[in-house]
Amino acid sequence: MTEGPPDVVRETGHDDLAGFLGRLTRLMLGSSGEGAEQIEGAVTAVARGLGGTATLAVLPDAATVAVTSHGRSSTVVVRAFPEVFRMDRMAALKPFLHEVAAGRLDVAQADRRLTAITSSPLPYPWWAKLIGIVLFSVGFAPLMQPTWYEVGSTAVLATVAACLVVAADRLPRLAKVLPLVVAVTVSVLTLEVFARTGAHGGPVLLMLPALFFFVPGDYLSAAAAELAAGYLTTGAIRLVYAVALLVQLFVGVVLGLVITGRPREALFDVAAQGDLPRWALFLGWIVFTVGTLLAFAVPAGMFGRLLVLVYVTVGVQSGFTVLLGNLGGTFAAAVVLGAATTWLARRPDQPPRIILVLPGFFTLTVGSLGMRGLTALAGGDTVEGFRDLTELVTLVTAIAAGLLVGAVAAQRPGRAG
Repeated sequence: MTEGPPDVVRETGHDDLAGFLGRLTRLMLGSSGEGAEQIEGAVTAVARGLGGTATLAVLPDAATVAVTSHGRSSTVVVRAFPEVFRMDRMAALKPFLHEVAAGRLDVAQADRRLTAITSSPLPYPWWAKLIGIVLFSVGFAPLMQPTWYEVGSTAVLATVAACLVVAADRLPRLAKVLPLVVAVTVSVLTLEVFARTGAHGGPVLLMLPALFFFVPGDYLSAAAAELAAGYLTTGAIRLVYAVALLVQLFVGVVLGLVITGRPREALFDVAAQGDLPRWALFLGWIVFTVGTLLAFAVPAGMFGRLLVLVYVTVGVQSGFTVLLGNLGGTFAAAVVLGAATTWLARRPDQPPRIILVLPGFFTLTVGSLGMRGLTALAGGDTVEGFRDLTELVTLVTAIAAGLLVGAVAAQRPGRAG
């Protein structure tokens, strides 16, 4: 407990609280895959638990925190680039936030715990992330084309992409242009090595699984959810950023055409005849989930719950697609995923919602439609390109609305946000 004259105690106590809330907001902002609403709710609850109040104005890469406590008020501005690559920190943060909000820790204790979380090492070695990205892509490959050739080519292309990702962790300059560099590299290799003829499907279908790690489907749906919840500025900025990432990937693919000298018609989206047995499709989701754990640093103990959610999402989407079509199936799967993850995340001993949603969300494969639409337009297939882009907008909205409906349905009675 702080000792000294009352004025000094008030000043020190307020500064400590404001500093702690600023560091907490920065950490959450850097992992804001679910959007601004989650950050605002968590930080204001923690402030109350520590005897103060907080009001936030959140943007995708910055936040202003107005703190009132000990008879004083001040404002803290923090910045952080949003990403979803350190889910181990989010897993450790949830029980910690619950303790602080319940008033079980003082500011000094909370600050020490937060420092331990932010400075914690990765749960896996660097090469595990490389393997994770490969497994993540290989598990997703059968969704593009259920062929052994798709799986084999993806394993090679994803290994190259994963090497670039791991290198970017140590080379900040490469990190700034990573999506573009990966897209160019994957495009050239695909066109020169794996897509010399159309016998194994269109080049875009062969490229997409290796690029899926970079496709901003999560940003697109988070943006749609923020717009629906009334966070207009945050949602609009995140939407623009997601589109910019898609355009980087698109430009990289087109540059691959230029480098290889292939005509733009080479990007026509033609699917090959499937030859994967059903057991391979079923096991693919296990590979995908293991890859998700390693690629996004999710603690290994959560594997079982995430795998169940993946299979539930796939099952609901497949079943309702037969009854209601692609849009209806996607919306139904998003509702079930949103409800199940919100219900589970209500318990302090369960993972945070963003981790529970992550692999199930990726199975809905939103962002890849945007890449397919852009590359179809580049290949001269105007009708197919606009059809894919229109479907992208529709499915993004359906997923965001479904997750929102499911979350609202599973919230505790009388609790908002």
